[in-house]
Amino acid sequence: MTALLILPGLDGTATLHTAFIEAAAAWFDSVEVVAYPPHRPLDYAELEAISRAALPDKPFVLLGESFSGPVALSIAADPPANLRGLVLSTTFATAPVPFLRTFAPLLHAVPFPLPPSMLLSWWLYGRWATPALETALRDALRQVSPRVLRFRAAIALRVDVLARCAAIAVPVLDLRASDDKLLQRDPGKRMSAAIPRCRTVEVAGPHLLLQAEPEACARIVGEFAAGIDVGRDMLGLPPQPQEPPWLPPSRTSP
Repeated sequence: MTALLILPGLDGTATLHTAFIEAAAAWFDSVEVVAYPPHRPLDYAELEAISRAALPDKPFVLLGESFSGPVALSIAADPPANLRGLVLSTTFATAPVPFLRTFAPLLHAVPFPLPPSMLLSWWLYGRWATPALETALRDALRQVSPRVLRFRAAIALRVDVLARCAAIAVPVLDLRASDDKLLQRDPGKRMSAAIPRCRTVEVAGPHLLLQAEPEACARIVGEFAAGIDVGRDMLGLPPQPQEPPWLPPSRTSP
């Protein structure tokens, strides 16, 4: 088995993945989450440097969630030798909501408050919302400076790492949510189309997919990771993936 390293969503904390980590532990030697500094507005290059410093020194799969997708893509495009595969969860390589790109500078200049809890819950969880999930989200967001949250939202609205996708050689699993109210579909489709060895799997769930459907996502991610090494063993090759015949088939989780 390999390790799993998670790069988190906009909150940048390691607190929203407890259920997913517990479910994924059956498939991986270890499961860790990189936590970003909660009070420093860091751009994507700086967050990539922090993430690279946290990469395991053993074989691992990298998971980039939502806001952190561009970081994960950049790492996979210039990977360490022990990276076995990449998982992308409800994320993007270019502006996730293109028509809002021109408004990104306003997030720096105007101290917008966070949306009301009810709106955030509808936006990020939809019909999967539970009191426990809503409380966990509020607690995670309270750990981060509002200025940092606005800064991260602004850089996400302007990001473009699509050109780097063509350099990704490891197998890639792209998890999409059936009821994602935050991300538009076109940026995700462009991202997956630009990655040479990418399989998209749609899971019934909201934008915060790992939180709402942790067991289903852990199983799909675990099978993906296990399949990489199985495929290498069948070919009699060392455990570094090159061709993706062992990628899981496209499917929608029940």
